[in-house]
Amino acid sequence: MSKVKIFFMLSGYQLTWLMCVFGEIFYKSFSPGLTCGLIFLFLVFINTQNKRKFIFIVFSISLVGYLFDSILVNLKIYNFESSLYFGWLPIWMLVLWPSFATLFDEVFVFLSKYKLIALSLSAVLGPLTYYSGSPLGLININQISLFLILMTTFWAFLMLLYLNYLLKVKFN
Repeated sequence: MSKVKIFFMLSGYQLTWLMCVFGEIFYKSFSPGLTCGLIFLFLVFINTQNKRKFIFIVFSISLVGYLFDSILVNLKIYNFESSLYFGWLPIWMLVLWPSFATLFDEVFVFLSKYKLIALSLSAVLGPLTYYSGSPLGLININQISLFLILMTTFWAFLMLLYLNYLLKVKFN
């Protein structure tokens, strides 16, 4: 994959994240994040070579992530402050999870050579991303110790799932 495409995919995901977060904080609206995420997902999809692989990876990662978030919110470990919900989560999570999952399709492939680093980064950066929403007032963490334990475990598991199973599925 070209460095330019990696740059645009990382930037597109980051822009989607920023629009989801700051759309809620500044405008009390889900629209900026949802709109940006849908555009990003469309652009990535039309520029993807192996669309079946892309859909499989994005759907798998998104489903696991969305279910995990839903369970933790339902258990009141944390909750989101949002203008509109789909189930227990903000509606923009319906594009944020798939937007993040696009990175697994092509960008994170290089991590397969560095599994220990990949697991460590995932276990640290995943929870930090959620935690960063707390000072912004987007997420309320009700049980910090349980939050950290479950988040660290989940994010390491998610990377392990990707590296050991999803990455090895053949779509020829």
